[in-house]
Amino acid sequence: MLMDNMLAYAEVDEILKLLETEYRERVPEKVRNFFKEERMPNYNPKIEVDKPLTKQNLKRETMVLLAILNINYWCDSEEEKQKFLDEMAKNEKEKSELEEKYNPDNLFKSKNDNITASQNVSIVEYKKQNLFNKILEKITKLFKRNKE
Repeated sequence: MLMDNMLAYAEVDEILKLLETEYRERVPEKVRNFFKEERMPNYNPKIEVDKPLTKQNLKRETMVLLAILNINYWCDSEEEKQKFLDEMAKNEKEKSELEEKYNPDNLFKSKNDNITASQNVSIVEYKKQNLFNKILEKITKLFKRNKE
């Protein structure tokens, strides 16, 4: 866990370096120094400025830290903060619904319950008729027709 945090701090530090000066300076120097000091020393993340952050395989912790920085320092108004928080809550709700829907423990449970509740499944023995029995059955049917 500590190592993941150190990797996330390195990613956030790198992203802060790439920001325009106006946005970088909105984050207090004390916070920026924290990321520099606590980062994984040998890890130099490659952040591509022409790619969205969501497509760059960043740590989940990095995204959480960036969200916190956004709420605390980059949102210009309370309305903007609330809109961002609402969007995060919506995403979290959708994520938990998907996790519940596609949980491997529950995935087949509901299907099995429906089958047992709505259908009475029984095994039926199937006997394949041999050639002699088929011929005998046809002859019997012919005699029954002729009698009628």
